[in-house]
Amino acid sequence: MANDSDSGSKGGLRKGLTSYGDSGFSLFLRKAFIKGAGYTDDALERPIVGIANTGSAYNPCHGNAPQLVDAVKRGVMLAGGLPMDFPSISIHESFSSPTSMYLRNLMSIDTEEMIRAQPMDAVVLIGGCDKTVPAQLMGAASANVPAIQLVTGSMLTGSHRSERVGACTDCRRFWAKYRAEEIDGQEIADVNDQLVASVGTCSVMGTASTMACVAEALGMTVPGGAAPPAVTSDRIRVAERSGATAVAMAKAKLTPDKIMTAKAFENALRVLLAIGGSTNGVIHVTAIAGRLGIPIELDRLDAIGRETPVLVDLKPSGQHYMEDFHHAGGVPALLRELKPLLHLDTLTVTGRTLGEEMEASGAGFKQEVIKPRSNPIFPQGGIAVLRGNLAPGGAIIKQSAADAKLMEHEGRAVVFENLEDLASRIDDDKLDVKADDILVLKNIGPLGAPGMPEAGYLPIPKKLARAGVKDMVRISDGRMSGTAAGTIVLHVTPESAIGGPLAYVMGGDRIRLSVKNRSIELLVTPEELERRAKSNPVTPPKAARGYRKLFLQTVTQADKGVDFDFLMADPANDRKPGG
Repeated sequence: MANDSDSGSKGGLRKGLTSYGDSGFSLFLRKAFIKGAGYTDDALERPIVGIANTGSAYNPCHGNAPQLVDAVKRGVMLAGGLPMDFPSISIHESFSSPTSMYLRNLMSIDTEEMIRAQPMDAVVLIGGCDKTVPAQLMGAASANVPAIQLVTGSMLTGSHRSERVGACTDCRRFWAKYRAEEIDGQEIADVNDQLVASVGTCSVMGTASTMACVAEALGMTVPGGAAPPAVTSDRIRVAERSGATAVAMAKAKLTPDKIMTAKAFENALRVLLAIGGSTNGVIHVTAIAGRLGIPIELDRLDAIGRETPVLVDLKPSGQHYMEDFHHAGGVPALLRELKPLLHLDTLTVTGRTLGEEMEASGAGFKQEVIKPRSNPIFPQGGIAVLRGNLAPGGAIIKQSAADAKLMEHEGRAVVFENLEDLASRIDDDKLDVKADDILVLKNIGPLGAPGMPEAGYLPIPKKLARAGVKDMVRISDGRMSGTAAGTIVLHVTPESAIGGPLAYVMGGDRIRLSVKNRSIELLVTPEELERRAKSNPVTPPKAARGYRKLFLQTVTQADKGVDFDFLMADPANDRKPGG
């Protein structure tokens, strides 16, 4: 055992030995216990690939996790490695209270610490539902062990009375019809059975699909790994390739900081904008980059957006679904169209550059889903950045999914102080609201709710919905689902719960939105705003104990990724990932 007692910095089973004061005994004990599971010395001498398994009965988006784990294990063993799967936190968007975003940072901590604590030379991260992929990439960036992202893949589409439907843009469309009394209770129950036709993530370009495409653009998935649906053989083959690639990454010591560089993040932002991706993607990319000390500036995002058109014709910005995107060639086909705008020298998990992988993907073929730059879905990127006295730190709007007639608009503010106020008044026929008013919701930012819920997609007041109103300008410091559409201003920073200008908007104030000028202005004098702030000071929320206390004390604003401040890398102090 003499050689076994050498430095704990070695790989394989010798990595990160438990502290007993005798490293030789630490390895001896570790081997004894793992041999209880039937492992041989030969198996234990191979590179160890951890597999983060986020399967959960509460997470139907990850319903194919057992098949993916099996396929990853097969790929690892075919490449000469030893696969070791382990559980981690699993977050589903519609099963998490108060909101999935509240738990994203907790999952990132879990992922980071499990990678650090357990001996593995590389890790395959199986995630899919909205917050799981960013949480895993954040944790992997901080742990800085060779890592590869494997997404669970999108669900298939269903059919309602011969109309193709899929979660969750169509969820919102049919619910809006139900609220407007255009369809009855029986039909909404019928469509509820058809919106989610299989396990997997949302079938449109929501946050899950956005982050899958972003992960591939970053170089953190195998080429072509983002688009195959969950229940297809293509998805299983991607899983096997991911396992084999992880072994090669372990041998090459290809760590996340070598792949997720500043140039790679710029590529990822271009893809996010070109796919008409979720506004949530901006927060998540910012948080992942923040773990590596790479700033994502909103002004740079807007500049990239002005020269990067929307090319992917998927709901909610277009008409198609993720399985169509896969059939059209997926992210590799999109990258070919974006080639002149990309940094081709960035590394991918294969050890080859993005440019080399693009060449290997072939010339493409005729299809209707991914448009050429000469004929885009929308002439600029899907997301625009707004600034003004209402959002000094910035706000965003998904312009590709907004009503063109409302993107230059001035209206009267109809204000809701919080979620409870919204719920109690939005459908009251006595609510003083007209179609050209602007709905304002406060206190749903990172601290305000807490956890920045996806309540920024305020429902159209029922009395207006019944009158045929389909869209209104809506403003909040919260988020909205990537599956949603509408003229909706989000992520207003600073948030109202810490005394941002949004806190002092009053019913009847005039607000001017100009997407063309990238501005959002409250038409109130600075003196009046100052008077309101002094007469009604804001006290940020606090908690007495537990995770909520940690969250409220350390979470950052939307422009910094809503991460915990102590988890972000600090380039000024040369704090590196893995430290």
